[in-house]
Amino acid sequence: MLEITSPLRLRLSHDTLISNWRWLAAQADGAACGAAVKANGYGLGARDVMLRLAGVGCRHFFVATWAEAAALLPLPYGCELSVLHGLGPDDMGPASAIAARPVLASPEQIQRWKAMGAGRPCDIMVDTGMNRLGLRVEQVAQGAADGLHIVNCLSHLSSADEDLDVSAAQLAAFQTVTRLVKAQRYSLANSAGLCLGTEYQFDLMRPGIALYGGIVHPRMAGNIGQVVVPEARILQLRTVDVGETVGYGCTWTASRETRVAVVNLGYADGYLRCHGGNGAGMLNGMLVPTIGRVSMDLLAFDVSDVGDVAEGDWISLSYDLAEQAEKTGLSQYELLTVLGQRFLRIWE
Repeated sequence: MLEITSPLRLRLSHDTLISNWRWLAAQADGAACGAAVKANGYGLGARDVMLRLAGVGCRHFFVATWAEAAALLPLPYGCELSVLHGLGPDDMGPASAIAARPVLASPEQIQRWKAMGAGRPCDIMVDTGMNRLGLRVEQVAQGAADGLHIVNCLSHLSSADEDLDVSAAQLAAFQTVTRLVKAQRYSLANSAGLCLGTEYQFDLMRPGIALYGGIVHPRMAGNIGQVVVPEARILQLRTVDVGETVGYGCTWTASRETRVAVVNLGYADGYLRCHGGNGAGMLNGMLVPTIGRVSMDLLAFDVSDVGDVAEGDWISLSYDLAEQAEKTGLSQYELLTVLGQRFLRIWE
C-alpha cells in the first residue's frame, strides 16, 4: 500500500486537554462540566476529543449540527449529546435515528418535535439577551415550552469575557427562566462564564475554547495550557542576497544575506495573511520569524541564525492563542477552527 506523508501536522497534547478540563471542572460548586466539541472539536478532531474527555469523566457533549452528531457515534457509555442548532425542517430523519437530543430554539422547532411523538426528551435554548438562537423569555412565560420533556434548559452568555453588566442582566433573566421551565438541568456558563462566579454555573457548565487552550478570563492564565502546536516541514532552503525581496508584492527586502526556509503552509491551511510579518516559529530551539506575505500554501522563514538546517526539518509555529489573537486581530476561536484538513493530527 502506497504510504503518503504530510508536510503539515498538528501536535496535540492529550495531557494538556485533560488538565484543562479538570481545571475547569474544579471551578464548579456542584455543577457538572461538559464540553463543546462542535466545529470538529474546534479543529482538533471531535471524536478524538470526546473519547479523551469521556475517559476522565466528562459526560455531556455539545455539537452544532446533526451531521456533527452522526460523526461522533457510537457515544461512549453513559455520555449524552446535544445538537445546539435544534430541529430544522430537514432534520426529522436524523433526529429519529441518532442518539442525540435537539436543543429546541423556536416555537416551530418545538412543534416539529412534538409531531415526532409525545414525551421524547429534548433540550431547549432560551435567549436571555444575545438575540441569536432561542425562545424569548416572554414566549416561555406564555407556555411555549409546555408539554416538553426537557433535560437541559440552556441559555448563552454574549459577553462573559468582556462586559460584566451584560452578563449580570443575562443571569437575572435566566434565573427567571428557571422558575418558568421545569428541566432536569439548567445551563448558562461557557468557558468565561464559569469563572464569573458559582451563581453562573447552575447544574451544567459548557466550556469550549478554554478546553483547547484559549484564555478568556484572567483566572485562566497559568492554569489553561496550549493544546495544539502546528508544524510545517521545510521544502526548500535558499540564500537571498541583500536588496532582494521575498514573496508576493515584494513586501520584505533582505537587509543582509539571508538564509530562507520555505515551508508547505499558507492561507489554504488556515494560516492567514494576517500572520505575515508578525508570525514566527521555533527551529532547533531558536525563534525564526516569518518573512514576506503568506501565500496560498507557501510561507518563508528567516533561518539565518540557526545552525544546522536541512530540507525536511520541521518548524513549530508560535501558536499561543491569546498572543496570536492580539498580534493578528483574529479571535482565539478563529485561530483554532480555521486550521485546515491538510494537517495530520497527531495526539501525543
